[in-house]
Amino acid sequence: MHRRHFIQNTALTLGALTLANREFLSSFFEDPWKITMLTKELGIFSERGGTIAFYLSKKGVIVVDTQFPDQSKHLIAELKKKTTKPFKLLINTHHHGDHSSGNIAFKGQIWNIVAHANSKKNQKAVAEKNNSQKNQLYPNITYLDNWSRKIGGERVTLHYFGPGHTNGDSFVHFENANIVHCGDLVFNRRHPFVDRTAGANIKSWIDVLNKATGTFDSNTKFIYGHAGTGFEVTGNADDLKAFRDYLGNTLNFVDSQIKAGKSKEEILKAKSIPGSDQWKGDGIERPLTAAWEELTTVKK
Repeated sequence: MHRRHFIQNTALTLGALTLANREFLSSFFEDPWKITMLTKELGIFSERGGTIAFYLSKKGVIVVDTQFPDQSKHLIAELKKKTTKPFKLLINTHHHGDHSSGNIAFKGQIWNIVAHANSKKNQKAVAEKNNSQKNQLYPNITYLDNWSRKIGGERVTLHYFGPGHTNGDSFVHFENANIVHCGDLVFNRRHPFVDRTAGANIKSWIDVLNKATGTFDSNTKFIYGHAGTGFEVTGNADDLKAFRDYLGNTLNFVDSQIKAGKSKEEILKAKSIPGSDQWKGDGIERPLTAAWEELTTVKK
């Protein structure tokens, strides 16, 4: 069917439906993505993958994370509706594909991509393993501890506090707005992925979150990589502390089960983490497995 005839027929059909049914059917034609502005210049983009942040500077656009290629194409199109300024800076909070594989959509449109040195190393290693090098756009700027740049009226600073979700995760602080993108260093009431193949460490992750709450202030607003059903991808320091406690409770639970003589298979049957009942749903085996491996690995 030609597009013109399809639209005409759809319009006629909608006209014959009740209001409730029209609203239901129209939902299938809505954009699958969502943009939420946190300030006049800074917003978040949600579709598929880790939360994206963007800042509309008078000098150009800053983007944090890119989800997947199709999602970044949607993002780019939407941002071009909001500003005629060029893309000035792209930041990857870490290397995972749902945060960085959309980089390729920015090829030819952006020149500076920044990430922690380990994030670039991990991204290259995964691409080589999967033979997907041609689909990558790697960071051309890396750092070890801190990195900062002033663009327009905003200063953006990246902090690395040690291994956590991986060994290359950054906190991205928009200092003037006092908003921090945490990437996957915070899963808000959702069981996290703990990438031990990329240097993740739960005990260190707890220290990383303590450093974060000590670095940023009580007025800081945080953006999270992911959130559980019914919870937001933005919040305050209380969410960081709750997630820190969840990680501690996970380690303590698995340690107590090991000491009680439980096998790995028995431990993985757990349905919840004692003391952190807000973390529900699928995926509990991920942190339980990581905690078991971390607690049973013999250091050489």
